[in-house]
Formats: sequence, C-alpha cells, structure tokens
Amino acid sequence: MGALGLRRRVAGRFRPTADTLTERDQQLVWRIAALLLDYPTEQTLGMLGDLREVAATVPGPAGEHLVECLDFMGATPRIELSALYVETFDLRRRSSLHLSYYAYGDTRNRGMALLRFKNAYRNAGVTLGDHELPDYLPVVLEFAATADAARGYRLLVTHRAVVEVLRLSLRDGGSPFAGVLDAVCMTLPDLDTDDRQQVAKLAAEGPPEEAVGLDTYALDPALHPSIDEYPEIGARR
Repeated sequence: MGALGLRRRVAGRFRPTADTLTERDQQLVWRIAALLLDYPTEQTLGMLGDLREVAATVPGPAGEHLVECLDFMGATPRIELSALYVETFDLRRRSSLHLSYYAYGDTRNRGMALLRFKNAYRNAGVTLGDHELPDYLPVVLEFAATADAARGYRLLVTHRAVVEVLRLSLRDGGSPFAGVLDAVCMTLPDLDTDDRQQVAKLAAEGPPEEAVGLDTYALDPALHPSIDEYPEIGARR
C-alpha cells in the first residue's frame, strides 16, 4: 500500500485522546506503526520513502518518533535490520508483540483471550488467516487503522498497560523501535491507577511460563476462516 492508501478514510467513531492529534492523525500513526512493527519485508522497505512523507504530516512528537524510526530503517542494511528485529521481538519474552502473552504466556488461559480478539474482528466483518495469532500488535494496529477504528481503539485501550510495558521494555533496551511505541501511546489515554498497577505487576513478574499450549484456540476450526474477504490483514508471517 502506497502513501495514498494510507490516507483513505475509515468508518467508525471513537473518542480522541491526544489534543494535538485528529482522528486522521491517529489512524496514520496506527497504520505506519503496524508496518514498522512487522517483520521488515522487501515490500515494506521499498515503502520507507512514502511512509516518511506521510509520517511527517503527523504533528508533534508522534510524527517525529515515526520519522526517526523510518530514518533508522532506511539507513540500516536489510540483513542487519532483520537480525535486529528478530533479536528484539522474537527472542525476548518481555518485548513480545503478542498482547495476551504478557498476562497469560503460553498457557491454556490464553485461548480465551485470543477468542476475544477474534470476535472483535469478526464483528467488524474481518477475517484472519490461520498463520497469525489475532493479538499480534501490528494486526491490531492495522485493524484499527483500516477496518474499524472504534473496535480497534477499544482493543488497544483494553491492553493499554501491556502496550506500556512493551514501550518501557524497548526504551530500557535502547531499541530504535521504541519511538514507534511512543507514537502509539500518544494516541491512547494516559495510564490510570489500575493501569499503573498492572504495568508494575507485569514488569515485575513477566509472562507466565506454564507451556501447556493453546488447545482451545488451535483445535477450533471455526477460528481459522478464509482470508479472502480481507487478505491484507491476513497477510502476516
């Protein structure tokens, strides 16, 4: 999708949470962040110039953070960028991009959490492929940006503490991707008392380690519909 595609209007209303960001700005942040937080494919890398041009239209620090990450990605050889991505998001438990993982780890209870994501997509008329879990942050962000802003926003707000834990983990590690999470958080409400308590708990304990599998999710064939109706969201590694 090129720069013009990023500007398309999305139906649905939600409460703006950043004084300097319009609904359009929030949706641009989500769409660009979805691309930058996904594995850096040749297609995405080929879009960096267009993405930078669009990111520069987002006012304030949110746009600046996105531009900073885009400049880093544009200046980094693909092999190095791919290795850094894997090291950051695939090999570190505390910087996983799967939102329900923080609360449930690879435990049986996570299956019901995944169903809630899946149901939100279904209610918006969106289907996913069977090769990607629905709590994957780039998928949630793309859903919010291009399919249903209201439902996507609610998913992000529901997992506000988890997004904050991920942001802090990337900041603590000096990751060049941290600014992307900064930008996303600028589209969400400030942390309330409950959120702060949850952030402290998740940061202190980390994800549960009981590896009993995701049987509830994996064995239900109804959870693996065709991606024909919405191939763009289903197109994930």
